[in-house]
Amino acid sequence: MKRIIFTLIVVGIIIGLGYLGGSTMYGEKKGKLSETEMKNNQEVFKQEISEKKNDYAKMELKKIYLAGGCFWGVEAYMERIDGIADAVSGYANGNTENPKYEDLVYGNSGHAETVEVSYAPDIITLREVLLYYFRIIDPISINQQGNDKGIQYRTGIYYENEEDKAIIESFLKEEQKKYKDKIAVEALPLQQFTKAEEYHQDYLQKNPNGYCHIDLHRATEPVVDSAKYPKISDEKLKKDLTDIQYRVTQLNDTERPFTNEYWDSEEVGIYVDITTGEPLFASADKFQSGCGWPSFSKPIEKDVVAYQKDESHGMDRTEVRSRTGNAHLGHVFEDGPKETGGLRYCINSASLRFIPLNKMEEEGYGYLINFVKKEKK
Repeated sequence: MKRIIFTLIVVGIIIGLGYLGGSTMYGEKKGKLSETEMKNNQEVFKQEISEKKNDYAKMELKKIYLAGGCFWGVEAYMERIDGIADAVSGYANGNTENPKYEDLVYGNSGHAETVEVSYAPDIITLREVLLYYFRIIDPISINQQGNDKGIQYRTGIYYENEEDKAIIESFLKEEQKKYKDKIAVEALPLQQFTKAEEYHQDYLQKNPNGYCHIDLHRATEPVVDSAKYPKISDEKLKKDLTDIQYRVTQLNDTERPFTNEYWDSEEVGIYVDITTGEPLFASADKFQSGCGWPSFSKPIEKDVVAYQKDESHGMDRTEVRSRTGNAHLGHVFEDGPKETGGLRYCINSASLRFIPLNKMEEEGYGYLINFVKKEKK
Protein backbone atom coordinates (compact mmCIF):
# COMPACT_ATOMS: atom_id res chain seq x y z
CA MET A 1 0.00 0.00 0.00
CA LYS A 2 1.26 3.45 -0.73
CA ARG A 3 2.74 5.69 1.92
CA ILE A 4 -0.10 8.18 1.89
CA ILE A 5 -2.40 5.60 3.53
CA PHE A 6 0.07 5.06 6.35
CA THR A 7 0.68 8.79 6.70
CA LEU A 8 -2.99 9.77 6.98
CA ILE A 9 -3.98 6.93 9.31
CA VAL A 10 -0.98 6.50 11.59
CA VAL A 11 1.35 9.45 11.47
CA GLY A 12 -1.08 12.22 10.63
CA ILE A 13 -0.92 14.84 7.97
CA ILE A 14 2.66 15.55 6.90
CA ILE A 15 4.14 17.01 3.78
CA GLY A 16 4.36 14.47 0.99
CA LEU A 17 3.31 10.86 0.66
CA GLY A 18 3.86 7.85 2.87
CA TYR A 19 3.29 4.13 2.89
CA LEU A 20 2.38 1.24 5.14
CA GLY A 21 4.18 -2.07 5.21
CA GLY A 22 5.77 -4.86 7.21
CA SER A 23 9.28 -6.21 7.47
CA THR A 24 11.53 -8.95 6.23
CA MET A 25 14.58 -9.64 8.32
CA TYR A 26 17.15 -11.95 6.78
CA GLY A 27 17.12 -15.21 8.72
CA GLU A 28 14.09 -14.10 10.74
CA LYS A 29 10.30 -14.00 10.48
CA LYS A 30 8.44 -12.00 7.87
CA GLY A 31 5.79 -9.43 8.72
CA LYS A 32 5.73 -6.62 11.25
CA LEU A 33 8.53 -5.99 13.72
CA SER A 34 8.07 -7.67 17.09
CA GLU A 35 7.27 -5.62 20.18
CA THR A 36 10.89 -6.03 21.30
CA GLU A 37 12.21 -4.76 17.96
CA MET A 38 9.82 -1.79 18.02
CA LYS A 39 10.96 -0.99 21.56
CA ASN A 40 14.57 -1.21 20.43
CA ASN A 41 13.85 1.29 17.66
CA GLN A 42 12.19 3.70 20.08
CA GLU A 43 15.22 3.49 22.37
CA VAL A 44 17.54 4.15 19.43
CA PHE A 45 15.63 7.32 18.55
CA LYS A 46 16.09 8.62 22.09
CA GLN A 47 19.85 8.59 21.55
CA GLU A 48 21.47 11.50 19.76
CA ILE A 49 23.51 10.55 16.70
CA SER A 50 25.91 13.29 17.77
CA GLU A 51 27.04 10.97 20.58
CA LYS A 52 29.47 9.51 18.04
CA LYS A 53 32.86 10.94 19.00
CA ASN A 54 34.54 10.87 15.59
CA ASP A 55 35.49 14.21 14.02
CA TYR A 56 34.61 13.35 10.44
CA ALA A 57 35.45 16.85 9.23
CA LYS A 58 39.12 15.95 9.65
CA MET A 59 38.85 12.57 7.91
CA GLU A 60 38.96 11.50 4.29
CA LEU A 61 35.59 10.01 3.41
CA LYS A 62 34.42 7.61 0.71
CA LYS A 63 30.93 6.98 -0.62
CA ILE A 64 28.89 3.91 -1.47
CA TYR A 65 25.22 3.84 -2.50
CA LEU A 66 22.94 1.19 -0.99
CA ALA A 67 19.39 0.27 -1.99
CA GLY A 68 17.60 -1.90 0.54
CA GLY A 69 13.87 -1.26 0.40
CA CYS A 70 12.33 1.75 2.13
CA PHE A 71 15.11 4.31 2.48
CA TRP A 72 13.69 5.73 5.71
CA GLY A 73 14.90 2.72 7.66
CA VAL A 74 18.13 2.16 5.73
CA GLU A 75 19.16 5.79 6.26
CA ALA A 76 18.36 5.74 10.00
CA TYR A 77 20.22 2.44 10.40
CA MET A 78 23.34 3.42 8.48
CA GLU A 79 23.89 6.78 10.15
CA ARG A 80 24.05 5.08 13.54
CA ILE A 81 27.03 2.88 12.62
CA ASP A 82 30.42 3.91 13.94
CA GLY A 83 32.56 5.12 11.04
CA ILE A 84 29.67 6.32 8.91
CA ALA A 85 29.69 10.11 8.75
CA ASP A 86 26.40 10.68 6.95
CA ALA A 87 23.52 8.93 5.19
CA VAL A 88 21.26 10.66 2.66
CA SER A 89 18.05 9.32 1.12
CA GLY A 90 17.65 9.57 -2.63
CA TYR A 91 16.92 7.93 -5.96
CA ALA A 92 19.50 6.07 -8.06
CA ASN A 93 20.01 4.24 -11.35
CA GLY A 94 16.75 4.98 -13.10
CA ASN A 95 15.71 6.05 -16.57
CA THR A 96 15.42 9.80 -16.01
CA GLU A 97 17.37 12.66 -14.49
CA ASN A 98 16.28 14.52 -11.34
CA PRO A 99 13.31 12.31 -10.43
CA LYS A 100 10.75 13.14 -7.77
CA TYR A 101 9.12 10.58 -5.47
CA GLU A 102 5.98 10.61 -7.61
CA ASP A 103 8.07 9.54 -10.62
CA LEU A 104 8.99 6.31 -8.84
CA VAL A 105 5.45 5.58 -7.68
CA TYR A 106 3.45 6.68 -10.71
CA GLY A 107 5.90 7.36 -13.51
CA ASN A 108 7.73 4.02 -13.73
CA SER A 109 11.05 5.88 -13.69
CA GLY A 110 12.98 2.74 -12.74
CA HIS A 111 14.89 4.34 -9.86
CA ALA A 112 15.67 2.52 -6.63
CA GLU A 113 15.18 4.12 -3.23
CA THR A 114 18.83 4.45 -2.33
CA VAL A 115 20.94 5.80 0.53
CA GLU A 116 24.18 7.65 -0.12
CA VAL A 117 26.55 6.42 2.60
CA SER A 118 29.63 8.51 3.43
CA TYR A 119 32.09 6.52 5.52
CA ALA A 120 35.59 6.89 6.97
CA PRO A 121 37.75 4.01 5.69
CA ASP A 122 40.18 4.52 8.57
CA ILE A 123 37.38 3.44 10.92
CA ILE A 124 35.20 1.13 8.85
CA THR A 125 36.04 -0.69 5.61
CA LEU A 126 33.74 -1.06 2.62
CA ARG A 127 33.51 -4.78 3.37
CA GLU A 128 32.32 -4.00 6.91
CA VAL A 129 29.74 -1.54 5.57
CA LEU A 130 28.43 -4.33 3.34
CA LEU A 131 28.30 -6.74 6.29
CA TYR A 132 26.10 -4.25 8.14
CA TYR A 133 23.98 -3.79 5.02
CA PHE A 134 23.37 -7.52 4.58
CA ARG A 135 22.03 -7.69 8.13
CA ILE A 136 18.93 -5.74 7.15
CA ILE A 137 18.04 -7.06 3.71
CA ASP A 138 16.62 -10.22 2.25
CA PRO A 139 19.24 -10.64 -0.51
CA ILE A 140 17.32 -13.19 -2.56
CA SER A 141 14.07 -11.22 -2.69
CA ILE A 142 13.38 -9.61 -6.07
CA ASN A 143 11.87 -6.10 -6.05
CA GLN A 144 10.59 -6.52 -2.52
CA GLN A 145 11.76 -5.89 1.02
CA GLY A 146 9.19 -6.67 3.68
CA ASN A 147 5.72 -5.86 2.40
CA ASP A 148 7.04 -3.11 0.11
CA LYS A 149 6.81 -4.31 -3.48
CA GLY A 150 8.00 -2.69 -6.67
CA ILE A 151 11.16 -2.04 -8.64
CA GLN A 152 11.91 1.00 -6.45
CA TYR A 153 12.36 -1.39 -3.50
CA ARG A 154 14.98 -3.59 -5.16
CA THR A 155 18.34 -4.18 -3.52
CA GLY A 156 21.52 -2.78 -5.02
CA ILE A 157 25.08 -1.68 -4.36
CA TYR A 158 26.12 1.20 -6.60
CA TYR A 159 29.72 2.40 -6.70
CA GLU A 160 31.56 5.42 -8.06
CA ASN A 161 35.12 4.07 -7.91
CA GLU A 162 36.28 1.13 -10.00
CA GLU A 163 38.49 -0.13 -7.15
CA ASP A 164 35.33 -0.79 -5.13
CA LYS A 165 34.02 -3.17 -7.80
CA ALA A 166 36.39 -6.03 -6.93
CA ILE A 167 35.58 -5.73 -3.20
CA ILE A 168 31.84 -5.79 -3.87
CA GLU A 169 31.97 -8.69 -6.33
CA SER A 170 34.18 -10.74 -4.01
CA PHE A 171 31.82 -10.07 -1.11
CA LEU A 172 28.72 -11.08 -3.08
CA LYS A 173 30.44 -14.23 -4.35
CA GLU A 174 31.18 -15.21 -0.76
CA GLU A 175 27.64 -14.45 0.38
CA GLN A 176 26.17 -16.49 -2.49
CA LYS A 177 27.58 -19.65 -0.89
CA LYS A 178 25.03 -19.22 1.91
CA TYR A 179 22.01 -19.42 -0.42
CA LYS A 180 20.50 -21.92 -2.81
CA ASP A 181 18.71 -19.19 -4.76
CA LYS A 182 20.61 -16.55 -6.68
CA ILE A 183 21.32 -13.34 -4.78
CA ALA A 184 19.23 -10.53 -6.30
CA VAL A 185 21.42 -7.63 -5.12
CA GLU A 186 22.57 -5.48 -8.06
CA ALA A 187 26.26 -4.51 -8.17
CA LEU A 188 26.56 -1.71 -10.72
CA PRO A 189 28.33 1.59 -11.32
CA LEU A 190 26.33 4.56 -10.09
CA GLN A 191 24.49 6.09 -13.05
CA GLN A 192 22.96 8.97 -11.16
CA PHE A 193 21.88 9.87 -7.63
CA THR A 194 19.26 12.49 -6.84
CA LYS A 195 18.70 13.57 -3.26
CA ALA A 196 15.13 12.89 -2.17
CA GLU A 197 12.74 15.61 -1.03
CA GLU A 198 13.51 17.21 2.34
CA TYR A 199 10.61 15.52 4.11
CA HIS A 200 12.26 12.16 3.39
CA GLN A 201 15.58 13.18 4.98
CA ASP A 202 15.99 11.95 8.59
CA TYR A 203 12.34 10.96 8.38
CA LEU A 204 12.41 8.59 11.34
CA GLN A 205 14.27 11.11 13.46
CA LYS A 206 11.46 13.58 12.77
CA ASN A 207 8.80 10.87 13.18
CA PRO A 208 10.09 8.28 15.73
CA ASN A 209 6.88 6.26 15.45
CA GLY A 210 6.98 6.25 11.66
CA TYR A 211 7.16 3.19 9.49
CA CYS A 212 10.42 1.23 9.57
CA HIS A 213 10.91 -2.27 8.17
CA ILE A 214 14.13 -3.05 10.03
CA ASP A 215 15.40 -3.36 13.61
CA LEU A 216 17.60 -0.29 14.05
CA HIS A 217 19.16 -1.77 17.17
CA ARG A 218 21.27 -4.00 14.93
CA ALA A 219 23.35 -0.95 14.06
CA THR A 220 24.66 -0.94 17.62
CA GLU A 221 25.80 -4.58 17.49
CA PRO A 222 29.40 -5.28 16.47
CA VAL A 223 30.20 -6.82 13.11
CA VAL A 224 32.33 -9.95 13.33
CA ASP A 225 33.78 -10.80 9.92
CA SER A 226 33.83 -14.59 9.49
CA ALA A 227 36.59 -14.31 6.87
CA LYS A 228 39.05 -13.40 9.63
CA TYR A 229 38.49 -16.71 11.42
CA PRO A 230 38.73 -19.63 8.95
CA LYS A 231 38.07 -23.22 9.92
CA ILE A 232 41.15 -25.20 11.06
CA SER A 233 42.03 -28.66 9.75
CA ASP A 234 41.36 -31.67 11.95
CA GLU A 235 45.06 -32.52 11.91
CA LYS A 236 45.99 -29.14 13.34
CA LEU A 237 43.18 -29.27 15.89
CA LYS A 238 44.46 -32.60 17.21
CA LYS A 239 47.89 -31.05 17.55
CA ASP A 240 46.82 -27.74 19.13
CA LEU A 241 43.93 -28.70 21.40
CA THR A 242 43.98 -30.54 24.69
CA ASP A 243 42.17 -33.86 24.91
CA ILE A 244 39.07 -32.39 26.53
CA GLN A 245 38.99 -29.43 24.11
CA TYR A 246 39.11 -31.79 21.13
CA ARG A 247 36.51 -34.18 22.55
CA VAL A 248 34.07 -31.37 23.34
CA THR A 249 34.44 -29.31 20.15
CA GLN A 250 34.81 -32.15 17.64
CA LEU A 251 33.08 -35.13 19.27
CA ASN A 252 30.23 -33.31 21.06
CA ASP A 253 31.44 -34.35 24.50
CA THR A 254 30.50 -32.42 27.66
CA GLU A 255 32.89 -31.41 30.43
CA ARG A 256 32.03 -31.77 34.09
CA PRO A 257 30.12 -28.96 35.80
CA PHE A 258 31.61 -26.73 38.52
CA THR A 259 35.18 -27.86 37.78
CA ASN A 260 35.68 -26.28 34.34
CA GLU A 261 37.75 -23.15 33.74
CA TYR A 262 35.20 -20.36 33.26
CA TRP A 263 32.02 -21.45 35.01
CA ASP A 264 32.36 -18.83 37.78
CA SER A 265 34.67 -16.29 36.10
CA GLU A 266 33.64 -12.63 36.35
CA GLU A 267 36.59 -11.04 34.55
CA VAL A 268 35.81 -8.42 31.85
CA GLY A 269 36.57 -9.37 28.26
CA ILE A 270 35.41 -11.68 25.48
CA TYR A 271 35.16 -15.43 24.96
CA VAL A 272 36.30 -16.74 21.56
CA ASP A 273 36.03 -20.07 19.74
CA ILE A 274 38.99 -22.19 20.91
CA THR A 275 39.33 -23.63 17.39
CA THR A 276 39.28 -20.47 15.24
CA GLY A 277 39.45 -17.46 17.55
CA GLU A 278 36.11 -16.11 16.33
CA PRO A 279 34.50 -13.93 19.06
CA LEU A 280 31.43 -15.61 20.51
CA PHE A 281 30.37 -14.09 23.84
CA ALA A 282 31.03 -10.99 25.97
CA SER A 283 31.53 -10.95 29.72
CA ALA A 284 28.72 -8.40 30.07
CA ASP A 285 26.25 -11.09 28.94
CA LYS A 286 27.57 -13.76 31.34
CA PHE A 287 25.56 -14.62 34.43
CA GLN A 288 25.54 -17.17 37.21
CA SER A 289 22.82 -19.70 36.46
CA GLY A 290 23.81 -22.37 38.99
CA CYS A 291 24.25 -25.03 36.29
CA GLY A 292 28.03 -25.30 36.70
CA TRP A 293 28.94 -24.21 33.16
CA PRO A 294 29.45 -20.70 31.74
CA SER A 295 26.06 -19.16 31.00
CA PHE A 296 25.37 -16.26 28.64
CA SER A 297 22.17 -14.41 27.73
CA LYS A 298 23.18 -13.93 24.08
CA PRO A 299 26.11 -14.17 21.64
CA ILE A 300 28.30 -11.12 21.08
CA GLU A 301 26.73 -10.94 17.61
CA LYS A 302 23.79 -13.12 16.64
CA ASP A 303 25.32 -14.60 13.49
CA VAL A 304 28.48 -16.02 15.11
CA VAL A 305 26.63 -19.13 16.31
CA ALA A 306 24.54 -21.76 14.54
CA TYR A 307 21.80 -24.02 15.88
CA GLN A 308 20.67 -27.56 15.25
CA LYS A 309 18.26 -30.00 16.81
CA ASP A 310 19.80 -32.44 19.30
CA GLU A 311 17.83 -35.54 20.35
CA SER A 312 20.77 -37.40 21.88
CA HIS A 313 20.54 -39.03 25.32
CA GLY A 314 16.76 -39.18 25.03
CA MET A 315 16.41 -35.38 25.27
CA ASP A 316 15.02 -32.71 22.94
CA ARG A 317 17.52 -29.84 22.95
CA THR A 318 18.92 -27.12 20.73
CA GLU A 319 22.64 -27.46 20.17
CA VAL A 320 24.82 -24.36 19.72
CA ARG A 321 27.81 -24.53 17.36
CA SER A 322 30.35 -21.93 16.28
CA ARG A 323 29.84 -20.35 12.86
CA THR A 324 33.13 -20.81 11.01
CA GLY A 325 34.71 -23.54 13.13
CA ASN A 326 31.53 -25.65 13.37
CA ALA A 327 32.69 -26.54 16.89
CA HIS A 328 30.27 -27.90 19.46
CA LEU A 329 29.78 -25.23 22.11
CA GLY A 330 26.85 -26.41 24.21
CA HIS A 331 23.09 -25.85 24.22
CA VAL A 332 20.62 -22.99 24.54
CA PHE A 333 17.62 -23.11 26.87
CA GLU A 334 14.63 -20.85 27.51
CA ASP A 335 15.09 -20.56 31.27
CA GLY A 336 17.39 -17.53 31.35
CA PRO A 337 16.67 -14.15 32.99
CA LYS A 338 13.53 -12.58 31.54
CA GLU A 339 15.06 -9.09 31.69
CA THR A 340 17.76 -10.14 29.20
CA GLY A 341 15.50 -12.03 26.80
CA GLY A 342 14.89 -15.31 28.64
CA LEU A 343 17.65 -17.38 27.02
CA ARG A 344 20.50 -19.29 28.67
CA TYR A 345 23.42 -20.30 26.49
CA CYS A 346 25.00 -23.14 28.47
CA ILE A 347 28.52 -23.38 27.04
CA ASN A 348 31.48 -25.66 27.70
CA SER A 349 34.60 -23.87 28.95
CA ALA A 350 36.63 -26.29 26.82
CA SER A 351 35.09 -24.71 23.70
CA LEU A 352 36.24 -21.23 24.68
CA ARG A 353 39.31 -19.09 25.17
CA PHE A 354 39.03 -15.94 27.26
CA ILE A 355 40.62 -12.67 26.12
CA PRO A 356 40.77 -10.10 28.96
CA LEU A 357 39.94 -6.49 28.14
CA ASN A 358 43.55 -5.34 28.53
CA LYS A 359 44.74 -7.95 25.99
CA MET A 360 42.10 -7.46 23.31
CA GLU A 361 44.00 -4.88 21.25
CA GLU A 362 47.18 -6.94 21.37
CA GLU A 363 45.39 -10.08 20.19
CA GLY A 364 43.53 -8.44 17.32
CA TYR A 365 40.18 -7.78 18.97
CA GLY A 366 40.57 -4.03 19.37
CA TYR A 367 37.49 -3.43 17.20
CA LEU A 368 35.37 -4.89 20.01
CA ILE A 369 36.86 -2.88 22.90
CA ASN A 370 34.34 -0.04 22.77
CA PHE A 371 31.53 -2.58 22.67
CA VAL A 372 32.86 -4.41 25.74
CA LYS A 373 33.42 -1.15 27.62
CA LYS A 374 29.98 0.15 26.64
CA GLU A 375 28.30 -3.03 27.81
CA LYS A 376 30.18 -3.15 31.10
CA LYS A 377 27.84 -2.43 33.99
